[in-house]
Amino acid sequence: MREILERKSAAVAGALILSVALGLFFAACDHKSKIPVRGADGMFVMEDFEFGALDVWKAVGSGSGGWTVYTNGKKAPDPAQSDPSVPFDLPDPPQGKFAAVTDMNGPGTRILYRDVKLDGRFILHLTVFYTGVGGLSSPATLAYDDPEANQQVRIDRVSPSAPLDSVAPRDVLRNVFATASGDPERREPIAVSVDVSQWAGQTVRLRLAGTDNRGPLRVGVDDIRFEPIASDAKARIELPVTEEPSRALDVVLHRLPEADALKALSARAEKLARRGEFSGAVLVAKEGRVLFSHAYGPADRKRGILNTLRTRFRIGSMNKMFTAVAILQLVEAGKLELTAPLGKYIRDYPNKDVARKVTIHHLLTHTGGTGDIFGPDFDLHRMELRTLADYVKLYGERGLEFRPGSRWAYSNYGFILLGRVIEEVTGRSYYDYVQRHVYEPAGMTATGSLPEDRAVPDRSIGYTKPPGANMWTPNTAWLPYRGTSAGGGYSTVGDLARFADALLSHKLLSPDSTELLVTGKVKAGPRGRYAYGFEDARDPDGNGWVGHGGGAPGMNGDLKIYPKSGYVVAVLANMDPPAAQRISEYLDPRLPSDE
Repeated sequence: MREILERKSAAVAGALILSVALGLFFAACDHKSKIPVRGADGMFVMEDFEFGALDVWKAVGSGSGGWTVYTNGKKAPDPAQSDPSVPFDLPDPPQGKFAAVTDMNGPGTRILYRDVKLDGRFILHLTVFYTGVGGLSSPATLAYDDPEANQQVRIDRVSPSAPLDSVAPRDVLRNVFATASGDPERREPIAVSVDVSQWAGQTVRLRLAGTDNRGPLRVGVDDIRFEPIASDAKARIELPVTEEPSRALDVVLHRLPEADALKALSARAEKLARRGEFSGAVLVAKEGRVLFSHAYGPADRKRGILNTLRTRFRIGSMNKMFTAVAILQLVEAGKLELTAPLGKYIRDYPNKDVARKVTIHHLLTHTGGTGDIFGPDFDLHRMELRTLADYVKLYGERGLEFRPGSRWAYSNYGFILLGRVIEEVTGRSYYDYVQRHVYEPAGMTATGSLPEDRAVPDRSIGYTKPPGANMWTPNTAWLPYRGTSAGGGYSTVGDLARFADALLSHKLLSPDSTELLVTGKVKAGPRGRYAYGFEDARDPDGNGWVGHGGGAPGMNGDLKIYPKSGYVVAVLANMDPPAAQRISEYLDPRLPSDE
C-alpha cells in the first residue's frame, strides 16, 4: 500500500498569490517595470524558471493543486499536492534545471499569469508538456465544478482587463496552446510558437491554465521567450508589475447560506455516486449538532452490501492527528519535551546521527529529513512489518535526507518514530495508549487499527482502479499488516466528528496545547502550513480549517475542522483518491464563514 498524504489541503476559494524568482538578468528601468536583456541568440527570455522559484508571477484558482517548480519528472515537486494513487511521471525539465508545473490532485482550476509589454513585433516561443488520466476534454469554460467533464490545458494571451478565467473570443487575444477531446493523454515537451506582432506597443497578459474535475492532471511549461521579427534593434519587452485581475467568473466561488450549501452538497454527492465517482459517507456538523449525514455506494461489491453511517473506512494518514494529540498529552504530563532529540527517548536507535539531531518538533512537522517508508523495501517486507519496532529495525540504519529543520518533506517514517516514542515513554503499545487516551475520551467506539486478518464488523472493502484499468479491484495487495502511528487505521464519519468535538471542547488537551497542536509551523505547499499532525489552512483572521486527509489505493478520507465558525466536515471513501476530496473541497468554499 502506498499510504501517502492526500491533500487535500483542500483549497480555499479565492485568489492565491504564489512566490517566484524570475530567472533573468534585467537592465535597470524603473521601479514598476523590468526589461530583460537581449541574449546572444537575439531572444528576450521572459521566464526560464532557472532560479527555482516563482515570485513575480501571480495565480488565482480554487480546488486542488497549485503551480510550483520542479527538477525531476519522477518525483513530485510538492508531495502535498500530488495524487498518491498515480505515480508522478512528467519529463525532466526540458530546458535547463527547472520548469514550472501544476499538479491537479483533485477537482480544481489553477491559473498562473504575468503581464508583458511588447515594444516591437515579436514571435512568442515556449515549451509545454502534460500528462492526464481519464481523457482530455476542453469545454468552453475553465470551471472545475460543472457536471460536464473538464480536463484541459490552455495557454493564452488575454487582455489585462478581461476576467482572468474567461475563454470568450473577445477576451482571448490569441490562443497559444490548448488541448481538445481526443488528444493524447500524454504529451512530451513540444515547442510552441505564435506571432504576437499584432499587439506591438501594447501590454498583454500571458495565462497558463489547467482545469481538472476527473483525475490527476499535470502540466509543465518552460523556456518562455520572445523573438523580435526582422532586425529591429530597438525591439524590447518590458515586464511591468502585474496587477490583480479585476474579476474571475468561475474559479472564485462564493459562500452560500447554510441551507443552500448543504443542498448543493447533497446534490453533488448524489451525482458523483451515480457516476461511480464516490462511494463512502459524508457528515457535516456545527458545534456538535449534525446538519447532514449520508452514505453512498457499496461497502462490498461482491456481496452487495451497501455503505452506511456505521461503515468503518480505512483512513490513511488521518491517524497522524491521533498520534500528534498523544504526543502533546505526554508533553503536558511532563514526560516529553518538544525540543528534545529522538535519542533521548529511543536510546538504542540504530543511527546515532539521526538520534542526536532530529527532535520531536521536527518529527511532528515533517522537517526531520527522516524519509518515507514506501518503496522496494516496504513492498518486499510488507507483511513482516507487524510492530512499530519492525519498521525501525528495517529503516533505522539509514541517514538523513537533509539537515533537520531546513525544509519540509512529508515523512511517514517520522510518525512511525513518534509512535515508538510513545511506546518507550509510556511502557505501553501505541495502540493501547491511543485507545485509552484519545479514542475513549472522545467517545470514538468504531476507530482502531486491528490487523487486516482480524474480522472487524462493518469494515468496508477498499476498491482501486489503477491507471489504465477498467475494473474495480479490492486493494488487498496494497494493505500493510495493520495500521500504524503514521496511518492505515479505520474509522467512521461519526467518530471523526466526535474527535473534532472533543478537540474543540478541550477534552483531549488544554486550550493552550490545542492551539499549539493545530497552529501552522512550516509552509507546506502554496496554500497552507503544517502544524503538529494537522494542516492549518486558516487565514490571518482565523477563517478556514484545520485537519488532515489520507489517501492510498482504495481509500481516501478528509477531516476539516473550522474552529471559528464551528463547522466540522468528515468524508470517508472506500475508493481511490480524490473521491473524498471531491466532496470536502466542493463544500469548503461554499460554507458560511464568520468573517
